[in-house]
Amino acid sequence: MYIYINGEIIPREKAQISVFDHGFMYGAGLFETFRTYRGHPFLLDSHLGRLNKGLRQLNIDRSFCREETNQIIQRLLNENKLENAYIRFNVSAGIGGIGLQTSSYTEPNVIMYMKSLQTGESLGEKKAEWLRIRRNTPEGDERLKSHHYLNNLLAKREIGEDVQMEGLFLTKEGYVAEGITSNLFWIRNGILYTPSVETGILNGITRRFILALAAQSGLEVREGLYKQENLLEADEVFITNSIQEIVAIKSIGSESYKGVSGPIVQMLYTRYKDNCSYLWSIDELGGHR
Repeated sequence: MYIYINGEIIPREKAQISVFDHGFMYGAGLFETFRTYRGHPFLLDSHLGRLNKGLRQLNIDRSFCREETNQIIQRLLNENKLENAYIRFNVSAGIGGIGLQTSSYTEPNVIMYMKSLQTGESLGEKKAEWLRIRRNTPEGDERLKSHHYLNNLLAKREIGEDVQMEGLFLTKEGYVAEGITSNLFWIRNGILYTPSVETGILNGITRRFILALAAQSGLEVREGLYKQENLLEADEVFITNSIQEIVAIKSIGSESYKGVSGPIVQMLYTRYKDNCSYLWSIDELGGHR
């Protein structure tokens, strides 16, 4: 498999960066994960918008547009002979001295990883459990998709290697937050609920897209601070991220839900799949924040 690093496409085993990269030393780096469907990078503009905003916050002097990024994607797809791929687009601060830096980073390391990913034709389903470890608070005013992933790693170790199991975080105050690498939604009496970003969750691109789909479909949406007992009364529960798309949850601990038979999650999944081969931005659907 080939990857892109700082203008070059090279075999993955030959990729190298300096041990003085502040993305490695201090976590000063961001990444976006997304998929290509028949060569199209779904919601690329929305991912780049979040990435560019985060780069400004980290004082990394770099930004990306659709044309430049899609050229990298298409070169890499061609080299790897892929159409449907998992992509991680990574920007780390670059080389710095020993010690925290307050000035701008002007030569970041830009890396794109890629691997083959099959396109599913049916809605997936998982079980879930509440995690003992609590969701940590964001390092700044909002959660960035950054290299600070220890909270997620410890949570994954707690839940184990079963790919059919998702761990669900609570905040330290006991509010429902999100999955280990996913956002969380549920349906009760035809209303779509999801935790507010006020809880400190990542405002996922797929989360935002689902909220836009729901609004366009005429669903009432409520974002707020919710306790575990709010999920006990749910009819349907599902999680989202840009790689897994939408996954129905059939149980959380001893509580059971409709899983893949839920009509609203089925509708949202169908509409998601109808759009994933051509949309560049959430705004093209009508937008949501």
